[in-house]
Amino acid sequence: MSLNIQIFGKSKCFDTKKAERFFKERHIRFQSVDLPSKGMSKRELESVIRAVGGIEQLVNPKDQDYPLFQHLLPDAQFEMLLETPEMLRTPIVRNGQQATVGEASAIWKKWIESEA
Repeated sequence: MSLNIQIFGKSKCFDTKKAERFFKERHIRFQSVDLPSKGMSKRELESVIRAVGGIEQLVNPKDQDYPLFQHLLPDAQFEMLLETPEMLRTPIVRNGQQATVGEASAIWKKWIESEA
């Protein structure tokens, strides 16, 4: 299988654990990235924003800085997410140019089926 899975998440996030379990149960290797400590590179973040259809999909509306985030211009929003990755909804699962935010096992299954 040539899936190239990266799971960006938080250690205490239930949905991140669920995503990791999903791929483990199917014997699919993945790279796990702890968002609060490692964050995302500029290119990774740009790629995910393109894949999910906009920066708004990535932000956790429950985050304490969300009201501030909403009033920023797009470039400033991007910089804010690079600097405070804990604002991102998790898990963010990447497969090459494709990506999902949150629990998306139906889409992950399609990725696997398309490789079979």
